[in-house]
Amino acid sequence: MKSTDLIDRIATATGSTKADAKTALDTVFSSIVEAAVKGDEVSIPGFGKFEVRETAARQGRNPRTGETIEIAASKKLAFSPAKHVKDALAK
Repeated sequence: MKSTDLIDRIATATGSTKADAKTALDTVFSSIVEAAVKGDEVSIPGFGKFEVRETAARQGRNPRTGETIEIAASKKLAFSPAKHVKDALAK
């Protein structure tokens, strides 16, 4: 599913215009990113939560040459689905 499909569904479900639905979707995504940058967790009851996870620096291998390389520490945005979503996926 693409963002345009989500925008169409939001517009249809709410009876709003596609422009308003796009604004709503963009606001949700930008709010999640802003919270992640601050290090906050975003929890959406019945859907799941987004949180920032840190990965430590580690050694890896270049698959072409086999040479050892250093992989820098980084932060990742992780999503943990709610029980309701997990159960729906398990069916």
